[in-house]
Amino acid sequence: MKIYTKKGDSGTTGLYRGERVSKSAPQIEINGAVDEAQSFIGLARSELVSDSELNTDLKMIEKDLWILMAEVATSRSSKVQPKIGVDKVSSQMVTKLETLTDQYSAKFEMPREFVVPGENKQAALLDVARTVVRRAERQVVQHMEANSESYILPYLNRLSDLLWTLSRYLEQGSVIAKEI
Repeated sequence: MKIYTKKGDSGTTGLYRGERVSKSAPQIEINGAVDEAQSFIGLARSELVSDSELNTDLKMIEKDLWILMAEVATSRSSKVQPKIGVDKVSSQMVTKLETLTDQYSAKFEMPREFVVPGENKQAALLDVARTVVRRAERQVVQHMEANSESYILPYLNRLSDLLWTLSRYLEQGSVIAKEI
């Protein structure tokens, strides 16, 4: 199989179930931001010990982001609707992020004020991933129909919280904004 199909030369791209949309369509913009965040998470992982608990947790998040992107890229008019936990975000995925946030938060004293990112490379990369997740979250709010059956928005919201927590955990002593 060749990587290039030439189908995108006209400015369109395929959704998960084959429908073609503009490369500037909202779901493509959302998935672009999520893909970017996933790449920064991968870059942060590359700076960690490969068999660490944190590395394993970040791999799980990267896998979850594929599921989220599949749901975003499934047209509401698709005859085949996504399956929870396969190509649709589940409430359990959101709960797992909450559990991880609580677990890592318990390992250090959380800063109570604004912090200055960048105490080390791993934390800085996760901070960048967090800001990209926040962009994806804003795009979801702006472009996707309110859907009480979707956990995309809660997942992105919890993920940004977890990434902030992990950044502070990796710093183990953040510089407080008022100190500079």
